[in-house]
Amino acid sequence: MGFILYLIIGGVIGWLAGLILGKDVPGGIIGNIIAGIIGAWIGGMLFSFGPAVAGIQIIPALIGAIILIFIVSFIMKALRK
Repeated sequence: MGFILYLIIGGVIGWLAGLILGKDVPGGIIGNIIAGIIGAWIGGMLFSFGPAVAGIQIIPALIGAIILIFIVSFIMKALRK
């Protein structure tokens, strides 16, 4: 049950980060989940504060996902040119 909750929270974090930046995450729902989970890892390495759900600290995970989506969108834009 914890793994499923981890995936759901990761997807929501990735989706929110995409909304905040106004950019679509490549890969749709799976991309949102991956962005949220990797963003949680990045945010956890940089910050350690805020409420936690299913082992994911929400605010640092959101910040990490925003950073990740910004970098990925920058790389995708550079590859298209």
